[in-house]
Amino acid sequence: MAPQCLAPFPAASTAASANGLALFFIFSSCYNRAREVPGFLDATRDRLVSSNIWYNAISDQSVAHRVAGGGDMRKGEQTRQEIIRKAAPIFNQRGYDGAALSDLMEATGLEKGGIYRHFDSKQQLAAEAFDFAWQQTFDARIHDLDRISNTVDRLKQLVANFVERRGTIPGGCPLLNTAIDTDDGNSVLRARARNALRDWRTYVISVIRAGIKAREIRPRIEAKKVATLIISCLEGAIMLYRLERTEEALRDVQAHLDSYLEAEVRLPPK
Repeated sequence: MAPQCLAPFPAASTAASANGLALFFIFSSCYNRAREVPGFLDATRDRLVSSNIWYNAISDQSVAHRVAGGGDMRKGEQTRQEIIRKAAPIFNQRGYDGAALSDLMEATGLEKGGIYRHFDSKQQLAAEAFDFAWQQTFDARIHDLDRISNTVDRLKQLVANFVERRGTIPGGCPLLNTAIDTDDGNSVLRARARNALRDWRTYVISVIRAGIKAREIRPRIEAKKVATLIISCLEGAIMLYRLERTEEALRDVQAHLDSYLEAEVRLPPK
């Protein structure tokens, strides 16, 4: 059964879904420009990053002069993770090229040598910062889903989480941002974004297939197509939200997907 999208558009055919996907990618180029506007609205506030970093450049440089030991190794890894955590919002908001070394130094409180002692290159730091940002975002999207037994209700809660819980990394969806930012280059970051998309779609597919097996979802539903539809609608809506600074698109998509999942995906009781 072909999925449908987007309310308030008439539900019709796979072609309608294809048009929705096409619009998503057309709008992406506009969104990429919008991200460069100074003072552009952030979807969230950074609730993780502290204004006072506990590990500064002087203490970082002194590590090399200490006697090697387990404590130093642990502290080195803690510093590395702290750099990733501090760098993630910068890359997510400004993109790879827009994230200047001076910005990273200011955010982390480290000098250039203190940062690159832990990373081979800016690209490696950006890749790991994306992984961190995406994990934070994905965790928010699947929050408490394992407590919901019915798979259709689980999918509806996934949609609700996307609308209500947008993660703790400022700047919007890391997947959408990185996909647009790397459209014309940076194969390393693009590969990370593709892996993130694959993992997200695989998760949704697994829920749908579990629902078919449990006889909660119609047996003729094509899991991959429905998963692609859900992801495309939600990512397109978050892009419109960022451009228009209103949640109308998010609420419309949530209402449509809820209706679609009830009418077209849920297996009616006998």
